[in-house]
Amino acid sequence: MMGPPGSTGDDLLVLHTLRCIGFAGAARVAEAAGLPRPVVESELDDLVAAGLVSHDPGDFGGWGLTEAGRAADAERISRELDATGARAAVTAAYEDFLVLNPELLDICTAWQLRSADGAFAPNDHTDPAYDARVLERLADLHRRADTVCAELSAALLRFRRYRVRLARALDRAGSGAVQYVTDDLEAYHTVWFQLHEDLLATLGIPRR
Repeated sequence: MMGPPGSTGDDLLVLHTLRCIGFAGAARVAEAAGLPRPVVESELDDLVAAGLVSHDPGDFGGWGLTEAGRAADAERISRELDATGARAAVTAAYEDFLVLNPELLDICTAWQLRSADGAFAPNDHTDPAYDARVLERLADLHRRADTVCAELSAALLRFRRYRVRLARALDRAGSGAVQYVTDDLEAYHTVWFQLHEDLLATLGIPRR
């Protein structure tokens, strides 16, 4: 289904979401794409029929791109970028993202590991003051990252979902759910990684 100008059709959005998050169940695809699960399941069935997606059934099954699906996504997402005239804006936002990326990785390392007596040990989250300092750093980075996401959302509406997911992960972590910084499928770092993957795929840049 097509939406307003600058939006991505549901079929491409589901295909591209799988490209960015990897093998996943329908519920996770729906969460990442920001679409109702029944819509996602219908699109997945159509993509399987087209040979662009494969499905492994069972309790630990899910959907993933075929080689044909990966090629189709690359071609269609590039065509969308040029059709919307968004390439320059997305490229500029990507460059701003790269400035923030090392800082985010440092924050995640500080969240997972603490320095003690010249050595690093896992952060067991028993020091609220330490965690609060790291979360303050993450909140400061998020304010700047949200500006980048706003620029991306203005260029292509499908990037708006990252603003929602990153903000929600930060809110959950700030409320005491420590797994939402690095250790959940919807953690800040997980969503950030997917945004990075999306930018690379959208611009046709190979991951090094």
